[in-house]
Amino acid sequence: MNGEDQNQRIQELFLLQRVAQRINSILDLEVLLEEVVSDVARTFGYSRSGVLLKDDATNELVIAAVRGWTINYHVKGDRFKIGEYGMVGHVGETGETYYAPDVTVDPYYQVSEASTRSELDIPLKVHGRLIGVFNFQHHEANAFPPERIRLLEALAGHIATAIENARLFQRERQEKERMARELEEAQRVQFSLFPGGAPSLPGFEITGLCLPCQEVGGDWYDYIPLRDGRLALALADVSGKGMGAALLMASTRSILRLFAERELPPGEVLAQVNRVLIEDFPRAKFVTMVYAMIDPAGRSITFANAGHLPPLFMDSAGARFLEVDSGLPLGIKDVLFTEYKVEMPAGSRLLLYSDGVSEAMNGSFEEYGTARLRDHLANPSASVESLLEDVRAFAAGNPASDDVTVVMIRAQS
Repeated sequence: MNGEDQNQRIQELFLLQRVAQRINSILDLEVLLEEVVSDVARTFGYSRSGVLLKDDATNELVIAAVRGWTINYHVKGDRFKIGEYGMVGHVGETGETYYAPDVTVDPYYQVSEASTRSELDIPLKVHGRLIGVFNFQHHEANAFPPERIRLLEALAGHIATAIENARLFQRERQEKERMARELEEAQRVQFSLFPGGAPSLPGFEITGLCLPCQEVGGDWYDYIPLRDGRLALALADVSGKGMGAALLMASTRSILRLFAERELPPGEVLAQVNRVLIEDFPRAKFVTMVYAMIDPAGRSITFANAGHLPPLFMDSAGARFLEVDSGLPLGIKDVLFTEYKVEMPAGSRLLLYSDGVSEAMNGSFEEYGTARLRDHLANPSASVESLLEDVRAFAAGNPASDDVTVVMIRAQS
């Protein structure tokens, strides 16, 4: 081997090395193929090269990248029926390398450019499955000696692997994008189920917020105006997180509104909802809920609790958790729910909240806890916004592990 041949051989080996590196560095299929055909043209000096990919649905080969064509016999996107058109069609059918040292006498050759005199087509395979064809053409006859063909076959093996990796990445990216779009749509739907603003109720100011820890979640709150001037209010937490909890939340909300609009007492509303959920909910799924009715005329709140955290009451005597029977969550067993009545003098406040508040953790795995919650709300100026800000400051950037929902009812003068 003379010095020129040796130098050419080294360049060819470098090409193989570059392609192998691209397997781990280029995951955009179009970019990968364009760079491969450019490298082949620069390194080997072939006038034309191209990669055709198999379309399994139509059993065709489609030009995915080309270099060196000066006459538009074939352009990117052109299709060729496997087993029917030219040398590439023959290789697609047989799965074997095919070389025509003189295309003018080859039975399979179809003219792509008048100046082509020799053509080489190598199958691209992954685990024995054809995914495409690597095409080379030269303006000289017999331009592909055996050692060059072997080298290009090795190159084709690397390219086939790179193509498969890029396709896998592309499918994974598309699936992630699809899931992201679905989650965004689910989030829009779920947020549309939350109250659009504070309800107007004489003598009371009501503020609520819900912050899902994921795109969607199982916490929610709702205001339901009743015909007699009272306001029904619910705050609930469906077991679990994510899309499944959000679906169960939407279902529970519809069932609750059906019975709430009948203006039944809170304990009876929970009992009716509970019976439906026992029949309809998946096993091991349940809902905790506080359901209340605010009476502006009597300046009082009557509520029942289904396995939820006790409300926090604040008045001139300070802040304290109401001693109530927490009861069983909805969807487990047919039980009765005890009702409680709270008088709401001017300036008093009642806070309903989910466990995402009290169980919020900081970096030391310490919970925010009920004591911090009580102490923060003991300040008469405390609000829903100030509470959530205090919880965020306590967590100090530690990701939330549960939804956070808060509703405050403040009796005005």
